[in-house]
Formats: sequence, C-alpha cells, structure tokens
Amino acid sequence: MRPLRLHPRLAKRSRRGFRGFPAATVAFYGPDDARATKAVVTIVPSKEADPTFQETFSSGEGDLRGDSLVGERIVAFVERHEARSVFVAEEILGCPHEEGVDYPEGERCPACPFWTERDRWAATKERLDAARGELLTRAISEVEAERKAGE
Repeated sequence: MRPLRLHPRLAKRSRRGFRGFPAATVAFYGPDDARATKAVVTIVPSKEADPTFQETFSSGEGDLRGDSLVGERIVAFVERHEARSVFVAEEILGCPHEEGVDYPEGERCPACPFWTERDRWAATKERLDAARGELLTRAISEVEAERKAGE
C-alpha cells in the first residue's frame, strides 16, 4: 500500500489525535485499494450522539486524497462544523458504490470486482479496537488531570 497523501491542513489536524468533540471522520472509497474516488466526511457531535452531518465528495477519475480542491472542501466542511478532532482512515475502505442504491441489495458490486472476495473491514476492525482503547485511556487521563487540578 502506498503512503497516504492528504491535504496538508487535513493531515495536520488528523495527526493531533483526539481533542474532544465534535469529531470528524474521513473515509475513502474506491474501485480498488490504490485510488480513492469517493470521500465521506461525518461529524459526530458528542460521545453519546449519532452522527449529525455528512458530506460526500466524488470524482470519476484521479485520487481524491491528492486533490487539493477536494482537500480544501473537506477542511472547510470540518471547520464549518467546528470539529475539534479529525480521524482519517489510513486506507481505502471499499467500493464507492452503495448496496441497494447503485446495485441490488445482497449482491456484489459489478463495477468493482476488486472488492468481491475481500473482507474490507478486517484491518479496520483491529484498528478500531486499538483506537477505542487509546481513546478510553486518554479520556481517563484527562479526567484524572482535571480532578487533580481541581484539588
């Protein structure tokens, strides 16, 4: 897998890690694991809340991860919703087409044979479990630091 190329401001915000809510997630999708033709940005306002805003960016050609215009639009969306934390998926998560919308429910996407026999979520599940542990550890340390500061 080649290194992730992101808009510099988006890359910087994602490197900062968890800074609180609202949080933004950025996921990339493409016909294979080398080219992202769709980006989905979701805003999660708080730990207990469901996502409130979502924006989709698409391109028929090229790779959106290296597109400066799309990068600016993603950053503008994140900033418009005042996201304090930004999480960017490190790899392309799967096919950009939607089951039940672009092809029949329960079938494989005919336009993206690359994803047919792949468990696109296997690596993501492992990383999510690790990320949840890290977020929990950070949250506990922040609460402890606030408690000590108040004493």
